[in-house]
Amino acid sequence: MNPQDKQMLDPKVVSRLGNLELIARLVVEGFITGLHRSPYHGFSVEFTDHRPYMPGDELKNIDWKLYAKTDRYYIKQFEEETNLKAYLLIDASRSMAYNQAGTLSKDRYAVLLAASLSYLLLRQRDGVGLALYSDTLRKYIPPRARMSQMKVLTGALQTLSCDGLTKPLPIFRELAERIHRRGLIVVLSDLLTRAEDTLRSLKYFTHHKHEVIVFQILDPTEISLAGRGELIYHDMETGEMLQANSWEIKPAYDSRMQRMIAELRKRCRESLIDYQLISTETPFDKALFSFLEKRKRLG
Repeated sequence: MNPQDKQMLDPKVVSRLGNLELIARLVVEGFITGLHRSPYHGFSVEFTDHRPYMPGDELKNIDWKLYAKTDRYYIKQFEEETNLKAYLLIDASRSMAYNQAGTLSKDRYAVLLAASLSYLLLRQRDGVGLALYSDTLRKYIPPRARMSQMKVLTGALQTLSCDGLTKPLPIFRELAERIHRRGLIVVLSDLLTRAEDTLRSLKYFTHHKHEVIVFQILDPTEISLAGRGELIYHDMETGEMLQANSWEIKPAYDSRMQRMIAELRKRCRESLIDYQLISTETPFDKALFSFLEKRKRLG
């Protein structure tokens, strides 16, 4: 992958751009270019809109602009929408606003990733919907497969604000009952709630035969506690504060966090749920490739 493609997959670089639709397009195009040059044999993302002209084809479907460039006749393809409907569920609770100096906040990373996933899906003519939630369902946009849906989705993503507690159980139950047709559920959250509650909420979707992929988005200092001496720790959701020496609590904290991640990964695998741990410093191609693997298995 050349340096320019890498830059378009770097969260810090693309986050400086103002237009979310532009960011999504640059990220996906950089990802696709990288895939075509990568060792991931068997993976390609081709968006074929034309085929060679054959006798009997209607002349009105010839792409004359392409003919002027290539001196060959090509027919515009008008493909039907696929049956896949994807739903992006984004945690907008207070804890998602956390970031350390120099890193993206978790909600900003989730917004950029969600926009990129939306663009990738819509280019494949999949339907994309969106839900923003915390302890209430803040916004729900039904899926559509038209490229005009991108503006609707980015409009909602750009206004995302973090508030409320993380309570996925009632929200996911409501969404599972609302989504009647089997689809793909993509959850973007820090999952900072009891593992049992997380799994119970996700199973509402698997019980309805939906495919589920979960991206657990964490700040690097949440995955491994930074040692900086005496600090006051602030729970962003409850407001609770704790004073402690970070060097003293770091071993216990890191061990407990790794156990939580391992349990989530194991429990998700047992429930046939795809689980991916993502740091807010992780280049977007890792998340997009994991998603693409899942998408290709669905046909």
